[in-house]
Amino acid sequence: MRKKIIAGNWKMNKTLSEATQFVDDVVGKIPADEKVEAIVCAPFPYLASLVEKTKGTNLKVSAQNMHFEDNGAFTGEVSPVMLTDIGVTHVVLGHSERREYFAETDETVNKKTHAAFNHGLTPIVCVGETLEQREANETKSLVETQVKKAIEGLSNEQIAKTIIAYEPIWAIGTGKTASSEDANEVCAHIRNVVKEVTDEATAQAVVIQYGGSVKPSNVDELLAQSDIDGALVGGASLEADSFLQLVEAGTK
Repeated sequence: MRKKIIAGNWKMNKTLSEATQFVDDVVGKIPADEKVEAIVCAPFPYLASLVEKTKGTNLKVSAQNMHFEDNGAFTGEVSPVMLTDIGVTHVVLGHSERREYFAETDETVNKKTHAAFNHGLTPIVCVGETLEQREANETKSLVETQVKKAIEGLSNEQIAKTIIAYEPIWAIGTGKTASSEDANEVCAHIRNVVKEVTDEATAQAVVIQYGGSVKPSNVDELLAQSDIDGALVGGASLEADSFLQLVEAGTK
C-alpha cells in the first residue's frame, strides 16, 4: 500500500519567525502513522533552521527548487550538495511557476531529477496543463510528455522513489479544483505512463500527488481516489491548523 504524502509548498511566503512558529505548532501533533508522511517546502533562507527544529520529529523539510550542477559560477543558485549538507530530504522540481516565470523546461527538470538522486534527495516532480490545453483536450498527451521527459534515464528503482505531483495550472491558487474523478483520471494515466516506461511493480510503487486548490474541505474526497496518493498544497498549507487537517486526512 502506497503511503499518502502531504507536502505544504509555502512558495515565497513567511518570515523566519513565522516559519519556526509554524513548526512549533505542528511537530507534536503530526500523527505517528506509517500511512502518511508530512513535508514542508520552505524558502531557501529558512531550510537550515527548520531542519534543525524538525530533527527527531515526523516532519520533513523540502526545498522548492535547486540547480542541477554541484557547484560553479551560477550566481543566486542553490545546489543539491548544499541541500543535502544541511539535511534537506526532498526538493520540488518543475513547478508550473518555475516553468512559467523562470524558464524551467522538461530538459532542466530531467537534469535536476538526476541530480537529486545523485545526492540522496527525493524529487517531487510537478506536471500539469493550462486551461487552454485542457480545453483543447491536450491534458493527457502533455502530461505524458512531461512525465517521460522528467524520468528519462532513471533506473526503475529511482523512478519508484520519485514523487510525481499532478497540478493542473488552471487550478493553482484560483480556488478552482479539478473534480476528484477528473484528477484521478489523470493520475491513473500518469501511473500507466510510468508502467509503459518501466513495469507494473514500479508503476504501483510511485506516489502520485494532486495539487491545485487542495484544502481541508475537499482533501478527503481527493485522497479517497484510487490513484491519488497525497497532495502538494499551496495556500492551505500556510496555517498550522489547516496543514494538520490535511495530514490527518492522509491517515484515513
